[in-house]
Amino acid sequence: MSIKTQRYPATKKGHPAIGILLFVISIILLIITAPLGFIFGLCKSILKKGIGGLSTYLLQIAISIDQLGNVLMAQLLNTIWINKMGYKFGNRDETISSALGRNKQLNTLNSFGRFIDAILDRIDPNHSLNSIDYYVEPSEQIIDKIAWIHLVDGKLLSTRSKGRSCFYIPGGKREDGETDAETLSREIKEELSVQIQLSSLQFMGVFEAQADHHKKGILVRMRCYKANYIGDLNPNSEIEEMVWLNYSDKEKVSEVDKIIFDFLKEKGELN
Repeated sequence: MSIKTQRYPATKKGHPAIGILLFVISIILLIITAPLGFIFGLCKSILKKGIGGLSTYLLQIAISIDQLGNVLMAQLLNTIWINKMGYKFGNRDETISSALGRNKQLNTLNSFGRFIDAILDRIDPNHSLNSIDYYVEPSEQIIDKIAWIHLVDGKLLSTRSKGRSCFYIPGGKREDGETDAETLSREIKEELSVQIQLSSLQFMGVFEAQADHHKKGILVRMRCYKANYIGDLNPNSEIEEMVWLNYSDKEKVSEVDKIIFDFLKEKGELN
């Protein structure tokens, strides 16, 4: 799966007539060009890569239809599959299965939603959970954050902000137009007074959970990196305390950090 670096708003406001006009044009183009394009794509896929190429081509179409359905049926699915506190369907960059999986993780599926999920699991075990797309564009329901994984002697560097009792892995929210590296460099400089060596960045993974101090259904997504640094670590800005935590300190951290603790423990990097 490719990592998307650009950021677009979930919705773009404009004149109502423009939206209606573009919808009509897109439907007309779909009716006229889709059959021809589909037949051409089938033939070219088979000629170039045989059955494997055909399978890949059809899978790409299935995913695109799934994304369209997530927008087209959003209001219906939000009504019949999840409770009021659930993660909402409708992100144009996400499939129905991915949104279903996020609600399964949050335990916000209603009885009908759990029934649908159970059917899918019988066809494809853990279908919705395996379909969660951790690279969809951020929306009002996904808080996009970058975090620095820094371990020394099996202990993980964590911080506590002023007025908070919970510890967090250093990092923070992306500002408009920033890359992962730019966000991480700025946040760590602000919080801990050191300069990240960008040439040493090592991607660790993407982790997601219910966001602390937000209503149910609002998620925080953490893109985590290891990196070397220059300078002396000193709490700065809103940071009141800097600590080194073991796995036994897991209950002191946020929900998404707990997942990261589990990940590092399984890798044998956190004591």
